Amino acid sequence: MRTLDGKVVWVTGAGTGIGEAAARLLALAGMTVVLSGRRVEPLEAAAAAIRETGGRAEAMALDVVDRGAVFEAAAAIGRTHGRIDMLFANAGINLTPRNWSDAIDDPGVLDGWDAVIDANVKGVYNGVAAVLPAMRRQADGLIAVTSSWAGRFHSKVAGVAYGASKHAVMSLSAQVNMQEGANGIRSCAICPGEVATPILERRPVKLTSDELEKVIQPEDIAEAVLFVARMHPRTSVHEILVAPTQMRAALT
Repeated sequence: MRTLDGKVVWVTGAGTGIGEAAARLLALAGMTVVLSGRRVEPLEAAAAAIRETGGRAEAMALDVVDRGAVFEAAAAIGRTHGRIDMLFANAGINLTPRNWSDAIDDPGVLDGWDAVIDANVKGVYNGVAAVLPAMRRQADGLIAVTSSWAGRFHSKVAGVAYGASKHAVMSLSAQVNMQEGANGIRSCAICPGEVATPILERRPVKLTSDELEKVIQPEDIAEAVLFVARMHPRTSVHEILVAPTQMRAALT
């Protein structure tokens, strides 16, 4: 497996959860990590924690829905570091009103679903389009995207908009592999089941503390991201499907 020393990775949704855990692990492996997200405070705290352990990290406040800002962020990373070796497109959201009955009761719920699609789908292809030119110049690049168990299968608990968005992410990732593999660019869709991150707080029915201890933890998915990052460039891992060992009926 290849060394990651001196490589540059951009992690979106990096202030908490999977993104923050992956940023820490990739930095420990020798990568320079650019952490982005909508809230600057957790980003700065995460970057500072990485630097305290000897890693290289910087924070960049960013909303992935803002296409102009995403392209400028990619350009800034290129100017500062001279390369972008990996994008971990992890930013995503969900809402509590997520079922058709919610939309029937209040059509305004559909505005929230628009926001989910914007963040989870447009946010991904904004980031991918922004880094592809640099990766093509390098003839090498890796994109990892956080999809979901709900992107590989159909999940009632995930809801209408979130499930649709994550199925779209699967297609976006597959299209990178089909169209950009000849340019040395790979993409992996990471599909976790329930992960103990802040997004679970949006569930209509919250998990108990005991249930949270039994689901996937952010550092578990970070290990999967690191595995993909270390894979030799001649090999593309298209998908990684991850579930809690103790599967809950709610997962389906």
